[in-house]
Amino acid sequence: MTAAIEVQGVEKRFGSFVALAGISLTIQQGEFFALLGPNGAGKTTLISALAGLTRASSGTLGVMGHDVVTDYQAARRSLGIVPQEIVFDPFFSVRETLRFQAGYFGVARGRTLDDWIDELLAKLSLSDKADHNMRQLSGGMKRRVLVAQALVHRPPVIVLDEPTAGVDVELRQTLWAFIRELNGKGHTILLTTHYLEEAQQLCSRIAMMKMGRIVAMDTTDHLLNAFSERVLRVKIDGELPLSQVAVRTRQQGAWHHFTIHDLAEVETRLAGLREAGARITNMEVAEPDLEEVFLNVMHR
Repeated sequence: MTAAIEVQGVEKRFGSFVALAGISLTIQQGEFFALLGPNGAGKTTLISALAGLTRASSGTLGVMGHDVVTDYQAARRSLGIVPQEIVFDPFFSVRETLRFQAGYFGVARGRTLDDWIDELLAKLSLSDKADHNMRQLSGGMKRRVLVAQALVHRPPVIVLDEPTAGVDVELRQTLWAFIRELNGKGHTILLTTHYLEEAQQLCSRIAMMKMGRIVAMDTTDHLLNAFSERVLRVKIDGELPLSQVAVRTRQQGAWHHFTIHDLAEVETRLAGLREAGARITNMEVAEPDLEEVFLNVMHR
């Protein structure tokens, strides 16, 4: 099967600054893939190269088997991008904006397009704003329109570059419900986000970037198991017995942390605390966390 996104040895230099230092990455059709990294890691530069907004200094990029340079028209028709920045034309209504966007990709006007636009507006809770001028919309509503613009030509590959930055909970829930539905129908999703819980819940595979390089890439489960751990956290009344200090992994405020490998080990650890004379006042089991994985990978 042709890969949805194929990146091979891509470098991008701006003078002496190296934004991308030999990135290679393959995303298969139907994947929900996260690209994570701190600000300045090169994520948006890579997306810009995929979209044809900037040209790589070396290497190749393809979308659905179409080279973004030599077969750029087919590559761009295969791609829908939701950018970080809110950019809009102040002279058109929401519906007019979507019709024009579809026209850029050669989608003919007619009942089929109008039905699809109506569906997008309904899925993104924009139906009552369809005939409003873009200038009348709130920031969150404008971001919903950006999502609709990226989808109006029905691309098989969708890139979401920080789609929920600064938006309310309602939009996040609406957006992710719709994106999950599209992914379930076979659309490939590439997500960049600083909300790591989103990536952990949504994505089956993750790549982490730092200084223009991919420094970790694996399935979400494998990354969680390799760089994070399940932890029993307990609060006790008084001091922790010395016999238990030796097996404690760390202390964070009033919480004492004990690494556990499976849930069956919880009772064994609690029994050890009780036998040592500790009186437990509170406890919880913390599952492996992508934020911990991210920090460990970035700082190693």
